[in-house]
Amino acid sequence: MKRIFLFLATNLAIVLVLSLTMRLLGVEPYLNENGLNLGALLIFAAVMGFGGSLISLAMSKWMAKKSVGAEVITDPRTPEELWLVQTVARQAQAAGIKMPEVAIWDSPEVNAFATGMNKNAALVAVSTGLLRGMTKQEAEAVMAHEISHVANGDMVTLALIQGVVNTFVMFFSRVIGHLVDKIVFKTERGQGPAFFVTMIVAELVLGVLASIIVMWFSRQREFRADAGGATLAGRQNMIAALQRLQQAHTPPLPEKMAAFGISGGGGSNFKRLFMTHPPLEERIAALKQANG
Repeated sequence: MKRIFLFLATNLAIVLVLSLTMRLLGVEPYLNENGLNLGALLIFAAVMGFGGSLISLAMSKWMAKKSVGAEVITDPRTPEELWLVQTVARQAQAAGIKMPEVAIWDSPEVNAFATGMNKNAALVAVSTGLLRGMTKQEAEAVMAHEISHVANGDMVTLALIQGVVNTFVMFFSRVIGHLVDKIVFKTERGQGPAFFVTMIVAELVLGVLASIIVMWFSRQREFRADAGGATLAGRQNMIAALQRLQQAHTPPLPEKMAAFGISGGGGSNFKRLFMTHPPLEERIAALKQANG
Protein backbone atom coordinates (compact mmCIF):
# COMPACT_ATOMS: atom_id res chain seq x y z
CA MET A 1 0.00 0.00 0.00
CA LYS A 2 2.86 2.39 0.84
CA ARG A 3 4.50 1.82 -2.56
CA ILE A 4 1.20 2.38 -4.38
CA PHE A 5 0.61 5.64 -2.49
CA LEU A 6 4.12 6.88 -3.25
CA PHE A 7 3.71 5.98 -6.93
CA LEU A 8 0.38 7.83 -7.26
CA ALA A 9 1.54 10.84 -5.25
CA THR A 10 4.76 11.16 -7.25
CA ASN A 11 3.02 10.98 -10.61
CA LEU A 12 0.38 13.49 -9.54
CA ALA A 13 3.12 15.88 -8.40
CA ILE A 14 4.94 15.46 -11.73
CA VAL A 15 1.78 16.24 -13.72
CA LEU A 16 1.11 19.36 -11.64
CA VAL A 17 4.71 20.60 -11.97
CA LEU A 18 4.74 20.07 -15.73
CA SER A 19 1.35 21.73 -16.20
CA LEU A 20 2.62 24.76 -14.28
CA THR A 21 5.83 24.75 -16.36
CA MET A 22 3.90 24.88 -19.64
CA ARG A 23 1.73 27.67 -18.31
CA LEU A 24 4.81 29.68 -17.30
CA LEU A 25 6.36 29.04 -20.74
CA GLY A 26 3.23 30.37 -22.37
CA VAL A 27 2.74 27.23 -24.46
CA GLU A 28 -0.44 27.55 -26.51
CA PRO A 29 -2.94 24.68 -26.62
CA TYR A 30 -1.93 22.30 -29.40
CA LEU A 31 -5.58 21.73 -30.35
CA ASN A 32 -7.66 24.47 -31.91
CA GLU A 33 -10.57 24.83 -34.32
CA ASN A 34 -8.23 24.67 -37.31
CA GLY A 35 -6.62 21.42 -36.19
CA LEU A 36 -3.19 20.79 -34.70
CA ASN A 37 -0.60 23.40 -33.85
CA LEU A 38 2.46 21.22 -34.51
CA GLY A 39 4.89 23.63 -32.84
CA ALA A 40 2.85 23.77 -29.64
CA LEU A 41 2.34 20.00 -29.79
CA LEU A 42 6.08 19.37 -30.04
CA ILE A 43 6.76 21.63 -27.05
CA PHE A 44 3.97 19.94 -25.09
CA ALA A 45 5.28 16.46 -25.92
CA ALA A 46 8.88 17.38 -25.09
CA VAL A 47 8.00 19.03 -21.77
CA MET A 48 5.80 16.13 -20.70
CA GLY A 49 8.10 13.44 -22.11
CA PHE A 50 11.44 14.72 -20.82
CA GLY A 51 9.98 16.46 -17.78
CA GLY A 52 8.37 13.35 -16.36
CA SER A 53 11.48 11.27 -16.93
CA LEU A 54 13.91 13.81 -15.48
CA ILE A 55 11.76 14.68 -12.47
CA SER A 56 11.45 10.97 -11.69
CA LEU A 57 15.24 10.70 -11.90
CA ALA A 58 15.70 13.72 -9.64
CA MET A 59 13.39 12.10 -7.08
CA SER A 60 14.84 8.62 -7.51
CA LYS A 61 17.03 8.57 -4.39
CA TRP A 62 14.19 9.77 -2.17
CA MET A 63 11.72 7.38 -3.79
CA ALA A 64 14.12 4.45 -3.49
CA LYS A 65 14.71 5.04 0.20
CA LYS A 66 11.00 5.37 0.93
CA SER A 67 9.93 2.42 -1.26
CA VAL A 68 12.15 -0.19 0.40
CA GLY A 69 12.80 1.56 3.70
CA ALA A 70 16.54 1.90 3.07
CA GLU A 71 18.58 3.62 5.78
CA VAL A 72 21.70 5.55 4.79
CA ILE A 73 24.79 4.61 6.78
CA THR A 74 26.14 7.88 8.18
CA ASP A 75 28.06 6.36 11.08
CA PRO A 76 28.77 2.63 10.74
CA ARG A 77 27.50 0.80 13.83
CA THR A 78 28.67 -2.72 13.03
CA PRO A 79 31.76 -4.29 11.40
CA GLU A 80 29.48 -5.30 8.51
CA GLU A 81 28.40 -1.71 7.87
CA LEU A 82 31.99 -0.48 8.17
CA TRP A 83 33.15 -3.08 5.63
CA LEU A 84 30.35 -2.10 3.26
CA VAL A 85 31.16 1.63 3.41
CA GLN A 86 34.90 1.01 3.00
CA THR A 87 34.29 -1.33 0.04
CA VAL A 88 32.10 1.20 -1.77
CA ALA A 89 34.60 4.00 -1.03
CA ARG A 90 37.47 2.00 -2.47
CA GLN A 91 35.54 1.04 -5.60
CA ALA A 92 34.22 4.58 -6.14
CA GLN A 93 37.77 5.91 -6.01
CA ALA A 94 38.92 3.27 -8.50
CA ALA A 95 36.01 4.13 -10.81
CA GLY A 96 36.78 7.85 -10.66
CA ILE A 97 33.56 9.03 -8.98
CA LYS A 98 32.79 10.70 -5.67
CA MET A 99 31.67 8.60 -2.74
CA PRO A 100 27.96 7.74 -3.10
CA GLU A 101 25.55 7.40 -0.22
CA VAL A 102 25.50 3.82 1.07
CA ALA A 103 22.28 2.37 2.43
CA ILE A 104 20.88 -0.93 3.71
CA TRP A 105 17.30 -2.12 3.71
CA ASP A 106 16.00 -4.98 5.84
CA SER A 107 14.75 -7.76 3.58
CA PRO A 108 15.47 -11.46 3.08
CA GLU A 109 15.70 -10.92 -0.68
CA VAL A 110 19.15 -10.92 -2.27
CA ASN A 111 19.36 -7.65 -4.19
CA ALA A 112 21.06 -4.29 -4.54
CA PHE A 113 20.54 -1.18 -6.63
CA ALA A 114 22.09 2.17 -7.51
CA THR A 115 20.32 5.36 -8.48
CA GLY A 116 20.72 9.14 -8.51
CA MET A 117 20.64 12.04 -10.93
CA ASN A 118 24.38 12.71 -10.75
CA LYS A 119 27.13 10.09 -10.78
CA ASN A 120 28.97 12.13 -8.15
CA ALA A 121 25.92 12.21 -5.86
CA ALA A 122 24.48 8.72 -6.22
CA LEU A 123 22.97 6.15 -3.88
CA VAL A 124 24.05 2.52 -3.61
CA ALA A 125 21.89 0.24 -1.49
CA VAL A 126 21.98 -3.43 -0.53
CA SER A 127 19.54 -5.72 1.22
CA THR A 128 20.40 -7.47 4.48
CA GLY A 129 19.57 -10.69 2.62
CA LEU A 130 22.41 -10.06 0.17
CA LEU A 131 24.93 -9.49 2.93
CA ARG A 132 23.83 -12.65 4.72
CA GLY A 133 23.43 -14.82 1.63
CA MET A 134 26.67 -14.01 -0.18
CA THR A 135 30.33 -14.30 0.63
CA LYS A 136 32.25 -11.03 1.01
CA GLN A 137 33.86 -11.58 -2.39
CA GLU A 138 30.46 -12.05 -4.04
CA ALA A 139 28.93 -9.05 -2.24
CA GLU A 140 31.95 -6.97 -3.27
CA ALA A 141 31.31 -7.93 -6.89
CA VAL A 142 27.67 -6.85 -6.59
CA MET A 143 28.80 -3.49 -5.20
CA ALA A 144 31.27 -3.17 -8.07
CA HIS A 145 28.45 -3.84 -10.54
CA GLU A 146 26.37 -1.04 -9.01
CA ILE A 147 29.34 1.34 -8.86
CA SER A 148 29.92 0.63 -12.57
CA HIS A 149 26.31 1.64 -13.29
CA VAL A 150 26.97 4.93 -11.52
CA ALA A 151 30.33 5.54 -13.21
CA ASN A 152 28.83 4.77 -16.64
CA GLY A 153 26.09 7.36 -16.07
CA ASP A 154 23.47 4.71 -16.78
CA MET A 155 20.70 6.32 -14.73
CA VAL A 156 20.94 9.63 -16.61
CA THR A 157 21.30 8.00 -20.02
CA LEU A 158 18.28 5.77 -19.42
CA ALA A 159 16.22 8.78 -18.33
CA LEU A 160 17.20 10.72 -21.49
CA ILE A 161 16.34 7.77 -23.74
CA GLN A 162 13.02 7.43 -21.94
CA GLY A 163 12.41 11.16 -22.45
CA VAL A 164 13.08 10.91 -26.20
CA VAL A 165 10.74 7.96 -26.73
CA ASN A 166 8.07 9.54 -24.51
CA THR A 167 8.21 12.68 -26.66
CA PHE A 168 7.86 10.76 -29.91
CA VAL A 169 4.99 8.65 -28.53
CA MET A 170 3.02 11.68 -27.35
CA PHE A 171 3.69 13.66 -30.54
CA PHE A 172 2.91 10.99 -33.13
CA SER A 173 -0.10 9.52 -31.28
CA ARG A 174 -1.78 12.92 -31.48
CA VAL A 175 -0.80 13.42 -35.11
CA ILE A 176 -2.24 10.00 -35.97
CA GLY A 177 -5.40 10.78 -34.03
CA HIS A 178 -5.80 14.06 -35.91
CA LEU A 179 -5.29 12.47 -39.34
CA VAL A 180 -7.77 9.67 -38.66
CA ASP A 181 -10.32 12.15 -37.33
CA LYS A 182 -10.02 14.49 -40.32
CA ILE A 183 -9.38 12.07 -43.19
CA VAL A 184 -11.31 8.95 -42.20
CA PHE A 185 -14.16 10.40 -40.13
CA LYS A 186 -14.32 13.74 -41.99
CA THR A 187 -14.58 15.93 -38.90
CA GLU A 188 -14.61 19.50 -40.23
CA ARG A 189 -14.47 21.67 -37.11
CA GLY A 190 -12.67 20.94 -33.88
CA GLN A 191 -12.02 17.35 -32.87
CA GLY A 192 -14.45 14.48 -32.92
CA PRO A 193 -14.50 11.42 -30.65
CA ALA A 194 -12.34 9.59 -33.22
CA PHE A 195 -9.40 11.86 -32.39
CA PHE A 196 -9.34 10.92 -28.73
CA VAL A 197 -10.06 7.22 -29.29
CA THR A 198 -7.39 6.92 -31.99
CA MET A 199 -4.91 8.94 -29.94
CA ILE A 200 -5.31 6.60 -26.95
CA VAL A 201 -4.95 3.47 -29.10
CA ALA A 202 -1.93 4.91 -30.94
CA GLU A 203 -0.32 5.96 -27.66
CA LEU A 204 -0.72 2.44 -26.30
CA VAL A 205 0.74 0.81 -29.44
CA LEU A 206 3.60 3.29 -29.78
CA GLY A 207 4.24 3.05 -26.05
CA VAL A 208 4.75 -0.70 -26.33
CA LEU A 209 7.18 -0.24 -29.24
CA ALA A 210 9.02 2.48 -27.30
CA SER A 211 9.33 0.19 -24.27
CA ILE A 212 11.09 -2.39 -26.43
CA ILE A 213 13.74 0.20 -27.31
CA VAL A 214 14.22 1.31 -23.69
CA MET A 215 14.40 -2.26 -22.40
CA TRP A 216 16.97 -3.19 -25.05
CA PHE A 217 19.23 -0.41 -23.83
CA SER A 218 18.65 -1.46 -20.22
CA ARG A 219 19.79 -5.00 -21.01
CA GLN A 220 22.92 -3.77 -22.81
CA ARG A 221 23.96 -1.65 -19.85
CA GLU A 222 23.76 -4.71 -17.60
CA PHE A 223 26.44 -6.41 -19.67
CA ARG A 224 28.60 -3.28 -19.40
CA ALA A 225 28.07 -3.07 -15.63
CA ASP A 226 28.99 -6.75 -15.27
CA ALA A 227 32.21 -6.09 -17.18
CA GLY A 228 32.91 -3.07 -14.98
CA GLY A 229 32.20 -5.13 -11.87
CA ALA A 230 34.62 -7.78 -13.10
CA THR A 231 37.30 -5.11 -13.51
CA LEU A 232 36.78 -3.68 -10.02
CA ALA A 233 36.21 -6.88 -8.05
CA GLY A 234 37.58 -9.70 -10.17
CA ARG A 235 35.93 -11.65 -12.99
CA GLN A 236 35.56 -14.89 -11.02
CA ASN A 237 33.95 -13.02 -8.14
CA MET A 238 31.49 -11.38 -10.54
CA ILE A 239 30.64 -14.73 -12.07
CA ALA A 240 30.22 -16.28 -8.62
CA ALA A 241 27.89 -13.45 -7.55
CA LEU A 242 25.66 -13.94 -10.60
CA GLN A 243 25.61 -17.69 -10.01
CA ARG A 244 24.54 -17.04 -6.43
CA LEU A 245 21.71 -14.85 -7.72
CA GLN A 246 20.58 -17.75 -9.93
CA GLN A 247 20.04 -19.81 -6.79
CA ALA A 248 18.35 -17.02 -4.83
CA HIS A 249 15.13 -16.59 -6.91
CA THR A 250 15.11 -12.89 -6.03
CA PRO A 251 11.68 -11.16 -6.13
CA PRO A 252 11.55 -8.00 -8.28
CA LEU A 253 12.18 -4.52 -6.92
CA PRO A 254 9.41 -1.89 -7.16
CA GLU A 255 8.72 -0.96 -10.80
CA LYS A 256 10.43 2.44 -10.67
CA MET A 257 13.64 0.79 -9.44
CA ALA A 258 13.59 -2.52 -11.32
CA ALA A 259 16.04 -1.38 -14.00
CA PHE A 260 18.58 -0.33 -11.36
CA GLY A 261 18.75 -3.63 -9.45
CA ILE A 262 21.42 -6.28 -9.75
CA SER A 263 19.11 -9.06 -10.93
CA GLY A 264 16.07 -9.45 -13.15
CA GLY A 265 13.72 -12.19 -14.16
CA GLY A 266 14.19 -14.60 -17.02
CA GLY A 267 11.99 -14.93 -20.04
CA SER A 268 11.67 -16.28 -23.53
CA ASN A 269 10.40 -15.22 -26.94
CA PHE A 270 8.09 -12.17 -26.74
CA LYS A 271 8.60 -11.63 -23.00
CA ARG A 272 12.33 -11.12 -23.51
CA LEU A 273 11.65 -7.88 -25.38
CA PHE A 274 10.37 -6.26 -22.17
CA MET A 275 13.01 -7.49 -19.73
CA THR A 276 15.14 -4.87 -17.93
CA HIS A 277 17.89 -7.46 -17.38
CA PRO A 278 19.27 -10.22 -19.61
CA PRO A 279 18.88 -13.74 -18.19
CA LEU A 280 21.57 -14.47 -15.63
CA GLU A 281 22.89 -17.39 -17.68
CA GLU A 282 23.56 -15.02 -20.60
CA ARG A 283 25.40 -12.58 -18.35
CA ILE A 284 27.51 -15.37 -16.89
CA ALA A 285 28.27 -16.69 -20.37
CA ALA A 286 29.32 -13.21 -21.54
CA LEU A 287 31.79 -12.90 -18.65
CA LYS A 288 33.20 -16.35 -19.25
CA GLN A 289 33.60 -15.63 -22.97
CA ALA A 290 35.38 -12.35 -22.22
CA ASN A 291 37.68 -14.25 -19.88
CA GLY A 292 38.48 -16.73 -22.64
